[in-house]
Amino acid sequence: MNVAVVMGGYSEESVISLRSGQLILNNLDKSKYQLFEVHILLNEWYCLDEGAKYPINKADFSFVKDNQTIKFEIAVNTIHGTPGEDGHMQAYWELVDLPYTGCTFYQSALTFNKRDTLSVLSKFNIPKANSIYVTKGDAIDGNKVAAELGLPFFVKPNQSGSSLGVSMVTTLDDFQKALDFAFAEDNDILIESYLNGREVSVGVLKYQGETKVLGITEILSQNSFFDYEAKYLGKSEEITPASISQEVENSVIETAKKVYESLGMSGFSRTDFIIMNDVPHFIEINTNPGLSPQSIFPQQAAFAKLEMGNLLENEISLALQRKPIWKK
Repeated sequence: MNVAVVMGGYSEESVISLRSGQLILNNLDKSKYQLFEVHILLNEWYCLDEGAKYPINKADFSFVKDNQTIKFEIAVNTIHGTPGEDGHMQAYWELVDLPYTGCTFYQSALTFNKRDTLSVLSKFNIPKANSIYVTKGDAIDGNKVAAELGLPFFVKPNQSGSSLGVSMVTTLDDFQKALDFAFAEDNDILIESYLNGREVSVGVLKYQGETKVLGITEILSQNSFFDYEAKYLGKSEEITPASISQEVENSVIETAKKVYESLGMSGFSRTDFIIMNDVPHFIEINTNPGLSPQSIFPQQAAFAKLEMGNLLENEISLALQRKPIWKK
């Protein structure tokens, strides 16, 4: 089976995606699959094979090598950010009739949009921070924001990953700088109240027909919050399993499953919570979690005593079983 391991992307998360792609290439069974390293970058799409670049034909997601057209039977998607985590690639793959791993284009688009995700989850009584939604050009009164949400509060791009463009505002003197930082990533932003508690991250996936929680990891950031430096530059401690009571652990597990199922998810995911007063409050869900050696999801798989190769096999099996809406 010709398998495209698709990595890269159009955002600053591209570098992290390339690391995730290498982990997938190293863990899939090469006796069973013919693996191809496919890069989706802003200026070019290509297959990297034996050091040479072969342009991807966007008409059918194939490439030509030695005058032979090579077509894929499945795409293993590990793009972080746009266009692989926001639904664009998934919709394209459906149009060219290529199975792909992870969630569908709708779930990808929904969960990449923080405001819309929070709106859906509010119908299921998932605890979360209070928030204000702002579009670039709107008049924003910092004093009114502080009166409604309290200080400190967070300013976040509505659609972004890896904590890019996120700031904690502790004084209104920093508010405009935080707005500029967030608007550099997206024209829409969320301003959220600060949740004073312990941060945990939970790996969830569909495995052998059930929604399975791999583990709960507590995040201890050296910075004021779990920002890009803490995530990828070693400025955090990640403890798996989290040292929490059995009662709180059960609550986190059940809430993580409820979030996953309420959003109609499939594929790998990592959901972040703040535990405040023993209650897990939803922060966000990542539908293409990092799979580099430093990433949380592989740590949780190891804790659950599940090999990444087996989890990836499960993902491929689910992808091959799924049919696009127009084929049902």
